[in-house]
Amino acid sequence: MINLDIEVIKNDGSLMEFRIIGEDHTLCNLLRVVLLKNKKVNVAAYRVDHPLLDKKSPMFIINTDGTISPKQALIEAIDSIKEDINGLKTKLV
Repeated sequence: MINLDIEVIKNDGSLMEFRIIGEDHTLCNLLRVVLLKNKKVNVAAYRVDHPLLDKKSPMFIINTDGTISPKQALIEAIDSIKEDINGLKTKLV
């Protein structure tokens, strides 16, 4: 099991901004795509600063419609990704 470090920058109602320490486009793009499938998520985006800057970890933003917290949307997206991976693993074994 891999534990990711997350630095929360802002968590204000329906808006959350955070950095995923040590990650890159691979995880962030997957998370973004799955989050945007949730109709309660208005915005799911990330940016990666220039590699020569100190902050190399992606900055992620989630904005919801207010009926669900960004944290809950993130948890649901992670659970969905885990289900997809487990389904793939089952088919391969």
